[in-house]
Amino acid sequence: MKSIFNKVTGALLAVSAWAGSAAFTAAHAVGDLPGGPSVNQLNLHPAVTKIAEEQAWLHWFMLILCTVIFVAVFAVMFYSIWKHRKSAGHKAANFHESVTVEIIWTIVPFIIVILMALPATKVVVAMKDTTNADLTIKVTGMQWKWGYDYLKGEGEGIGFISALDSTQRAMSDNGGPKKGEVVDDYLLKVDRPLVVPVNQKIRVILTANDVIHSFMVPSFGVKQDAIPGFVRDTWFRAEKVGDYYGQCVELCGKEHAYMPIHVKVVSAQDYSRWVGDEQKKLAAKADDPAKVWTAQDITQRGEKVYAANCAACHQANGKGAGPIKPLDGAAVVLDADKSQQIAVLLNGQNNGTMPSWKQLSDTDIAAVITFTKNNWSNKTGQLVQPAEVAAARK
Repeated sequence: MKSIFNKVTGALLAVSAWAGSAAFTAAHAVGDLPGGPSVNQLNLHPAVTKIAEEQAWLHWFMLILCTVIFVAVFAVMFYSIWKHRKSAGHKAANFHESVTVEIIWTIVPFIIVILMALPATKVVVAMKDTTNADLTIKVTGMQWKWGYDYLKGEGEGIGFISALDSTQRAMSDNGGPKKGEVVDDYLLKVDRPLVVPVNQKIRVILTANDVIHSFMVPSFGVKQDAIPGFVRDTWFRAEKVGDYYGQCVELCGKEHAYMPIHVKVVSAQDYSRWVGDEQKKLAAKADDPAKVWTAQDITQRGEKVYAANCAACHQANGKGAGPIKPLDGAAVVLDADKSQQIAVLLNGQNNGTMPSWKQLSDTDIAAVITFTKNNWSNKTGQLVQPAEVAAARK
């Protein structure tokens, strides 16, 4: 059945491509971007995951089925109107309801709906199955960039911010590409892409720390909203090495157009090499856990750590939201026994509702705890040093 639809799809695309080439001129100073948009693109992005392939097949299946139904129904209707028109001598008939007709036009649409629902349900269920992931990455949307934190699997502990490349931002500020200049990845180039291994299941956990954003990579068949105070997830398994692009597709503010997504899919060997390089960089930047910080310095650092990692759920005012407990006035924060709050950040609690943040450095954990203990109405005066966190890890 799929082969028939593929042939029909190919024919439709050929006609569409011819029509598109006739309708648009060759004056566009852009070319196709592999893994991204194409010039005069009339179809979905080429799929590199099974889910995206199924979505594309469903798209054409539904389109063709609806087109056939439309043509059949209107053909019968117009034929009946023309064949039994008054000018041809026909008179309107008087008749009452027909049980047979009622049964037919109830059963036939029911069968059609089932034919549409079964394959669609199968794909939707598969899209929601994030179990048995090889790699788990937390994606945080923020105005106007993306935060990537590798939580589980090879590369655990790596984290960085990905933003629009500065050269493209400057280009946009100056009115865009110059006349005749070819920039295929305009407003899609980032300073640091998300790197993942090929043929591995990648679970993506999404949230946001300000407004609603939406993470979408068309070639993967992935789109999931990132909502402040909520944690949602999706997944993909890229089957082809390459660069794939997407954007935030939820209107999130004046620089919404400046939130590109670039996912770099590499071989397992290249991924391991990248992880090794990133871990060396992290180690080089790592703080000395034996350093004794002043209250002012560590609180200032804690404010930045809180904004980047905690404010999405606990809010900037520390009041929490919904099932998320507030930190302002929380007993564990006010308690003189600092080890309790350290344990919560290292191990999590409430069956993962509060996740473990052990991927943060000892200094970052000490800083954010110190910040919460001395911010809002929490004026405890307590100070946590990195050495205390390091000792609690053992």
